[in-house]
Amino acid sequence: MRLARIRTADGVLTGEYEDGAVTVDGASYAVGEDAELLAPCEPSALYCVGRNYATTNDQMGYERPERPDWFIKPPVSVRPHGAAIPYPSWTSELTYAGELAAVIDDRCSNLAVDEVDDAVRGYTILNDLDALDQDGRTARKAFDGSGPLGPWIETDADPDDLDMTTHVGGERRQEANTSEMLFSPREVVAFLSERYTFRPGDVVSFGSPANPGLVQPGEEVEIWYEDVGTLRNAIADAD
Repeated sequence: MRLARIRTADGVLTGEYEDGAVTVDGASYAVGEDAELLAPCEPSALYCVGRNYATTNDQMGYERPERPDWFIKPPVSVRPHGAAIPYPSWTSELTYAGELAAVIDDRCSNLAVDEVDDAVRGYTILNDLDALDQDGRTARKAFDGSGPLGPWIETDADPDDLDMTTHVGGERRQEANTSEMLFSPREVVAFLSERYTFRPGDVVSFGSPANPGLVQPGEEVEIWYEDVGTLRNAIADAD
C-alpha cells in the first residue's frame, strides 16, 4: 500500500495512493486537481546514515565505519515531491544523493533487529542535499530544503534487495542495489533506537550509493527505488 499525505479543501489528509488519486474514508482526491501532494510524514528529526556503501567510501576516500555513522537533519529540511528546491546563495557546490528511508510508525526505542518491521510504517525516498563547500556536517546538510522526501510511504517493500537509480537532467548518475549496504536498514534502525526515542513520522535514511555529485539550478533530480516509487524535484535559482 502507498500512503500519501495531501492538502485538500477538506484539510490535510492521509490515504491510499493509486493511479494518481488518494482515497480517504471512501472519498477520492485527484492529485494535481483537488489535492496537492505533501511530504509523506512530519518528522521531528531525520536520522541520516552516511558511508554505508563500500563503493561510495572508495570513491570519496572514506574509511569503512565499524558502526553506522549518522547525522541529523531538522524538520525544516523536508520538502515534498515535485517542489522546487532553491539553490542556496551561500554555496557553489550543491550535491544530490538518492537514499532509501524508513518512516517510524510508533514511539519506540531499544529495538532488536527482529522488532524493526513492527516499528516501521514503511519506506520512502530522501534526496540528501549537501552544500559540500561548507564546514562541518551540520552546515553542509542541515539547512532549509536539504531533505526532499517522498512521494509517499510504501508499506509493503522489503528494504534489503531493491534496485535504485538517480537521474539528473535526464542523465543516469547513480545505479545500485540496497543489498550493497554495509549495514542493513533493519540494523541501522535498531542501532539508532539504542540512542534515540523515535517518534511517529521520524525518518531514518540509509546512505547514498556511489556517484553523489553536483547539481545546478535548472536541473531536475529523479530518484527511483524499486517497489517504492520516484522522488522528483527541480533545483531552482536562489531566492
